[in-house]
Amino acid sequence: MINTIKTEMKKVIVGQDKMIDSLLIGLLTNGHILLEGVPGLAKTLTIKTLAQILNLDFKRIQFTPDLLPTDIIGTEIYDIKSGEFRVKKGPIFSNLILADEINRAPAKVQSALLEAMAERQVTIAEESFELDKPFLVLATQNPVDEEGTYNLPEAGLDRFMLKTIVGYNTKDEEFEIIKRNEFGFEDVKQVAIKEDIFKMQEDVKNIHIDDELTKYIVELVNATRIKHKYIEFGCSPRSGISLYKASKAVAFIEGRDYVTPVDIVSVIKDVFRHRIILSYEAEADEITSDKIIEEIVATVPVP
Repeated sequence: MINTIKTEMKKVIVGQDKMIDSLLIGLLTNGHILLEGVPGLAKTLTIKTLAQILNLDFKRIQFTPDLLPTDIIGTEIYDIKSGEFRVKKGPIFSNLILADEINRAPAKVQSALLEAMAERQVTIAEESFELDKPFLVLATQNPVDEEGTYNLPEAGLDRFMLKTIVGYNTKDEEFEIIKRNEFGFEDVKQVAIKEDIFKMQEDVKNIHIDDELTKYIVELVNATRIKHKYIEFGCSPRSGISLYKASKAVAFIEGRDYVTPVDIVSVIKDVFRHRIILSYEAEADEITSDKIIEEIVATVPVP
């Protein structure tokens, strides 16, 4: 099933395997994804295509400085005909949400989205509403423009299971993109329904991971908390849970029913990079969190 989904996506999306895998990991584990990349790398097209293939509701929210929390979750409005107030639900009531340029909205709006991500429910007036399942938020932020942006707080970043860096396509892929835009994309077809997604989610939970590998994950997390001149704060407990779940999803995507150390290492940067808070010395020496993660992986013994 997972290979069929990826095959359909390849009809429209050229390259960007990392982004596609991150989306699938999020979908399989009920985790949210933060994408960082310059505009024009098919982020919107990717999640829209996935929604079409899986027959899921899709909403795109463009985050701007004048956006209000009610623009996301909805509000209570007065119905003149009935003479009563009724709830008008916002775009958050969907299966796949693209929060485009999330760092362009102020803190109140970011908090409204992050609360929905964590609780999977929203409160409008005095009434609480559960969000549809599956529910996946794909948030994007542009690393180039800094003017008029509001950086997500560390506690907010921690809500995202993965932070994936989306890079440029290769020359051959870019050639293919240009040709496809000239002659049109292939039509994708629906290959799964919600029940198939829920079944795959249960299958991922049943992927075997040895206790030694779980201890390996714990050691990797704790290695970020050891006193280091380049690390201000290490990863939170949520990072270990995310790495545990993500490695299971990687094994499932690879067609295995067990996790290997390679699965863990393949996704560790996406899980850790936004959770390690760097010191001023790191910024001065131009040391990135990815570089620190590489050092940690090299020093922690593999079971």
